[in-house]
Amino acid sequence: MATTKKKAVRRARKGQRIRQVAAIPYRLREDGSPEVLLVTSRTTRRFIVPKGWPMKGKSGRKAATIEAQEEAGVLGKALKQPAGTYSYWKRMTNGFIRVDVAVYLLQVTEELADWQEAANRQRAWLPAADAALLIDEPELSTLLRDLTVPAADPA
Repeated sequence: MATTKKKAVRRARKGQRIRQVAAIPYRLREDGSPEVLLVTSRTTRRFIVPKGWPMKGKSGRKAATIEAQEEAGVLGKALKQPAGTYSYWKRMTNGFIRVDVAVYLLQVTEELADWQEAANRQRAWLPAADAALLIDEPELSTLLRDLTVPAADPA
């Protein structure tokens, strides 16, 4: 993944827009309302959704699923189509670059007690509207605030 990041940074320096993928892990409460999982970033400790660089040979949906497992310790099924997109300014060592993010809903089927980035991140399950208040990126906040998830399959 480091190679992909380096290529993305080079493209950004040439003025090209770069892309990332993200997951909004969610589960349904007993009343049918969704809760979403936020994680803290490693550096600023702000609440974010799991996200990362596209992965060679993997769809955006698959890459978002992998990021959710690595950063938030959850497994699940991502919807085929993105739930939306947002843009943000990514902090790099020598400045900022503009990044466009495709966001996939991920219905969580399992929450791991131990995962790859557990020592570096905290996670929190919140109603979508509350999660929207904690997110600094305005477009992502709006996406969370207006979130609609598929209805649960009848048991």
